[in-house]
Amino acid sequence: MSTVDADTDDLSDEELLRYSRHILHPDIDFEGQLILKQARVAVVGAGGLGCPAAMYLAASGVGTMIIFDDDVIESSNLQRQIAFTTADIGQSKAETLCRRLQELNPHVSAKPVRKRFEGKEAVLEGIDLVLDCSDNFATRSGVNRFCVDNRVPLVSGAAIRSEGQLCVFDSRATGSACYHCLYGDMDEATGAANCAESGVLSPLVGVIGALQAVEAVKVLLNQHQQSLGRLLLYDANGALFRMLRFRQDPACTVCAH
Repeated sequence: MSTVDADTDDLSDEELLRYSRHILHPDIDFEGQLILKQARVAVVGAGGLGCPAAMYLAASGVGTMIIFDDDVIESSNLQRQIAFTTADIGQSKAETLCRRLQELNPHVSAKPVRKRFEGKEAVLEGIDLVLDCSDNFATRSGVNRFCVDNRVPLVSGAAIRSEGQLCVFDSRATGSACYHCLYGDMDEATGAANCAESGVLSPLVGVIGALQAVEAVKVLLNQHQQSLGRLLLYDANGALFRMLRFRQDPACTVCAH
């Protein structure tokens, strides 16, 4: 799966039309759209968060997207993983999502990786941003360490039952916190249950996934500074958004060194 556009230094006539609403936006315009076209983004997890996040980024014109997921599509996924259909049951999530992304926008390159994220994959070379759309602390911790060690920004999202959260981390910023500063050494035994155990409201993951895409675009355009050090909490039952501030943990074993 590869992009049809070899020239990343310009926009074709079709791209100018496709992205015209971005180009008209003063915070993006032509130069910003070129930045998006040249960007390389990894999405870890092709589930309820990864599907809407990746689809909005592909629609936005992010040039190269790498999708990590080792799972196959099941019937129970279709309640919230909106990139998939009944006919896709039994197929690879990563490969199927990549096909959907290129059907949505043939100008982008979508590369499936049918394995769990390890941070050692050659395809990550030159990556500009990682979206953590996974559903377990082991993966989240590994993604965070990769991003800190390689100075790659991270947009992290989570959703369970009727509650969601979103956070942006950027180890390139002096004194910036990381995921471990916020959650410490939490593991699967002490952490929150996943949606397979506790359930999740279908549109909730769409809300958080879309917000991850918003923050991803802001990071790529270097407009995300106000999002750093803030944890966004969304309560769907109460229709409430809350913002909590936090700082780098000076004793953090991942980023405070």
